[in-house]
Amino acid sequence: MTSPPDPQTTSESLLRPVRLGNAFEDTVARLLQTIRLGVLAPGESLPPERELAARLGVSRDTVREAIKSLAEAGYLVSRRGRYGGTFLAEQIPRLAPDTADLTRADLDDALLLREILEVGAARAAAGRALSEAERAHLRARLADVRGAAPQDYRRLDSRLHLAIAEAAGSVSLVPLVAENRMRVNALLDQIPLLPRNIAHSDEQHEAIVAAILAGDACAAADAMCAHLAGSAALLHGFLD
Repeated sequence: MTSPPDPQTTSESLLRPVRLGNAFEDTVARLLQTIRLGVLAPGESLPPERELAARLGVSRDTVREAIKSLAEAGYLVSRRGRYGGTFLAEQIPRLAPDTADLTRADLDDALLLREILEVGAARAAAGRALSEAERAHLRARLADVRGAAPQDYRRLDSRLHLAIAEAAGSVSLVPLVAENRMRVNALLDQIPLLPRNIAHSDEQHEAIVAAILAGDACAAADAMCAHLAGSAALLHGFLD
């Protein structure tokens, strides 16, 4: 009979170095993996911040932000004092009913289609000679999402991504992006809005739009790909 895996070995395997382009999002996803797969028992402590930072290859500030975000979402509890530290909550949040029957294949399909459509849209938009009206429209949608209140963020984020699809110049592309965006938003609505992720997304949005306006198709595609990877990491972390 095969013996169960050593929890320490499993933990070390999951808490491996992350991609630095989305360090915060990947750190959250790695921590969620250890929680949702049962590597940590309720009430058990996480390794110290210094150790987590070394294992994940990120700064202690990134680890601290990830822990703070997961504490606010109800997954972790931080305690001070002699026996302080960060502990797994006794009861972690349950998945919303809409995601109870969600499969990994469903999630992968929505995210793969998003990558195909939206990376291509950014590349195509950067390859076009945009009119002043189109350029102004992109800038306006970018400004809207940067100043969005939390309750408006998903809607204004969607408007920016649809504006990029419109700038690609294919009338057939926009409804495809819109339909897939509805699928992705239904998934995003099941996970918490993390302020650090929103700030990072704003930076990535600016890089995408700047590359499109500069006519740099490769940079626009790369920036969009990195942006989508961050969202994908959080979705897999919370919903897998």
